[in-house]
Amino acid sequence: MLLEPLQYLLGAFSGSLVGFTLGLFGGGGSILAVPLMVYVVGVPVAHVAIGTSAFAVAANAATNLVTHARKGNVIWRCALMFTGAGIAGAFAGSLLGKAMDGDRLLFLFALLMLVVGVLMFRGRGNPGTEGATCNREKAPKVLGYGGLTGAFSGFFGIGGGFLIVPGLVASTGMPILNAVGSSLVAVTAFGLTTALSYAFSGLVDWPLAAVFIGGGVLGGLVGARVAGLLASKKGLLNTAFAGLIVVVALYMAAQTIGAFF
Repeated sequence: MLLEPLQYLLGAFSGSLVGFTLGLFGGGGSILAVPLMVYVVGVPVAHVAIGTSAFAVAANAATNLVTHARKGNVIWRCALMFTGAGIAGAFAGSLLGKAMDGDRLLFLFALLMLVVGVLMFRGRGNPGTEGATCNREKAPKVLGYGGLTGAFSGFFGIGGGFLIVPGLVASTGMPILNAVGSSLVAVTAFGLTTALSYAFSGLVDWPLAAVFIGGGVLGGLVGARVAGLLASKKGLLNTAFAGLIVVVALYMAAQTIGAFF
């Protein structure tokens, strides 16, 4: 699929926004990537936008993971357990997602975002438990949340961080900043799993993915710094995360509601 030069420039700009949001919220980039591909860059095929954004978000998440790991924000045992359970779910979900009409998929994505945004806002005052770990007692809950989140992630063609962050908080009790850092392990793995599934069907624009990733690297460095500042103020990071989800979800729903009516 050939795009105009301006569209690739818009792709780099959009990537910087996604990278910043990934560094700040852990999974916010997954929320922004698809609508930016469709409504700002102007990718005409929804499934290509989904496949390309899945790969770009995975790459940007990996970059931001390094930054958060250096800051000690990643609880590796929890992250790996959650991710391992979700990879199979992401692959199965991506097969179902490719079989659905693109606009309908985007509309359902928007509805899911609204639900998660409300739940995150309701739990904004929960600081989490310092030193949270994933022991045998918590393992079934962590694995269950991971598998379900992976399936949703693959179905909607996203890294799934906006589901992973609350999933990690709910299943482990870890603080929001640790959930943001740990979520990037799963965002990377789920995004790659989904992107590979779409790539085998010819639904990834590789040049666009490359410029998107380039912009995301720079934005991510700034986002990770801001995350550390906001996390020190109780509930602020959670509230900002929830607000971002709701705003983008309402816009996407308004743009795609015609697919059902």
